[in-house]
Amino acid sequence: MKTLDEQFETLLVEEVEPGIALVTLNRPARFNAMTNTMFVELERLAWGLETEDTCRVVVLTGAGQAFCAGYDLADADDLPNLGALGMLDQQERAARALASIRSLRVPVIAAVNGAAAGGGLALALAADIRLASSAAKFNAAFVRIGLSAGDLGTSWLLTRLIGPAKTSEICFTGRIVQAAEAGELGIVNSVCDGDVVAAAVALARLIVANSPGGVELSKRALQANLEVGSYAAAIELENRGQALLTRSPDMSEALTAFKEKRAPQFQGK
Repeated sequence: MKTLDEQFETLLVEEVEPGIALVTLNRPARFNAMTNTMFVELERLAWGLETEDTCRVVVLTGAGQAFCAGYDLADADDLPNLGALGMLDQQERAARALASIRSLRVPVIAAVNGAAAGGGLALALAADIRLASSAAKFNAAFVRIGLSAGDLGTSWLLTRLIGPAKTSEICFTGRIVQAAEAGELGIVNSVCDGDVVAAAVALARLIVANSPGGVELSKRALQANLEVGSYAAAIELENRGQALLTRSPDMSEALTAFKEKRAPQFQGK
């Protein structure tokens, strides 16, 4: 992957297995707290990965003991002094970064290895799948610093994951949700006793074994149908995706492989 050759100040990027990119937030001394540099680099990373035909899954984690502690409060002193347009620019910079990760054409798995607070929770929610280590913990810390939990997609994504009542409780109190409760609520898919990154890579391996087009259009349908308001609209979108995929040689290869009792060799075309 050419993106692996790029230099980032706040991120580490490596191809751990063919098709699997591991992205590590790399500010461990600050619990991987977000800065404007990180926002810019996340967006730039997403642009690069979008052009990588060999990238099939992205695993996102944090260096050290935390996943991401949210916006770095050491950089927050000037926020109250920004004008309305300046603050809007700041918000949009952060929102673009998280939206670019969520919008990647390939699945994103968050391997939450520690605290995911505020914007760190929002980043985890932006992933398609979340795995947590037993040390993981989550909180919508916004109200504790005089801000709203309507930030970086949290109010939209968390409500759809666990419902409005539990989301309201977590967001209004700012309380910490430990890994076990996060699993019970459905914030994360599962809690891992061992290495959460290894578990995420193992899951990514199962995804890579499938047809690239099938996975990509499945992600597109799942995300797009969160936005539409009717069953009929969802069916229409699904019909178009399936029709496109029948034009791909990967479908014929899958059927042939099934008949020949062998693993398919997908081309992703």
